[in-house]
Amino acid sequence: MNTAINFPHLGIYLDHVGKSISVFGFDIAYYGITMGLSILLGLYLAEREAKRTGQDPDTYTDLVIYAIVFSIICARAYYVIFSWDNYKDNLLSIFNLRQGGIAIYGAIIGAVSTVYVYSRVKKLSFLQMVDTACIGLVAGQILGRWGNFFNREAFGGYTDGLFAMQLPVSAVRAHEITEEMWAHVQIVGGEQFIQVHPTFLYECLWNLGVICFLYWYRTRKKFQGELFLTYLLGYGLGRVWIEGLRTDQLQIGSTGIPVSQVLAGVLILFSLCMILAGRKRNTSGEVFEQADEHQEDDRSTAGKNG
Repeated sequence: MNTAINFPHLGIYLDHVGKSISVFGFDIAYYGITMGLSILLGLYLAEREAKRTGQDPDTYTDLVIYAIVFSIICARAYYVIFSWDNYKDNLLSIFNLRQGGIAIYGAIIGAVSTVYVYSRVKKLSFLQMVDTACIGLVAGQILGRWGNFFNREAFGGYTDGLFAMQLPVSAVRAHEITEEMWAHVQIVGGEQFIQVHPTFLYECLWNLGVICFLYWYRTRKKFQGELFLTYLLGYGLGRVWIEGLRTDQLQIGSTGIPVSQVLAGVLILFSLCMILAGRKRNTSGEVFEQADEHQEDDRSTAGKNG
């Protein structure tokens, strides 16, 4: 199988991009490696944010163990529910994760649900915890999307734009190649390549902008939970656009409506309404004082560290 991945308009030609690495005779998928590294990066940034805001960083070390388990379960369940026709005749295939089939929205739902339950059991502030964790979450998403790059998946339709990515037909699942892609097949070195939108790259770059904004905004928030809502708003805006480019969308039944675009729209409306409502409540002083107190602590800590 040809393992090349090209970005012709950028002058980038990668001749050998494998899907795994062999260690002592065992094949370890790059997808799994990127997922593992994304979890470690997310945890590291969450612990740093916890320390900055006067929380116990070990809280997030304990939390991530539960979050990983339930996020994987929810990510798989989400995918299976909206791809039921692929599993209804072979229920055991639901448990075969090696063939892929997890959804980021399901993982986010699982992670947030875990934080909620954990905060209730430990009697901690749920809103403060999601504000702390969201920076690590989006950082993990940035790194984790490169797993799609190695797997040659989650790409968009045909494009001849600046960031166009070429993939060998032999390295892509046949059902993911659309008629438009076939109509614009490129011949490179005597082999057929499809030329598509690298949606993984678009999402990486978008989320990079989101995390930069969150770092800038974290000392300017007016109430607990606003940073997390801002993440949902920014992420939703990106996904509603990027999801429209993809060709492997999960759809709501036979309606042809991409479920991820619908959820992205819901996230945008929900987070925007909650942000506006939260800021309006600041006129009473109650919520504002809570956020302002943490910001004063942040500035004091920064002064001591400086």
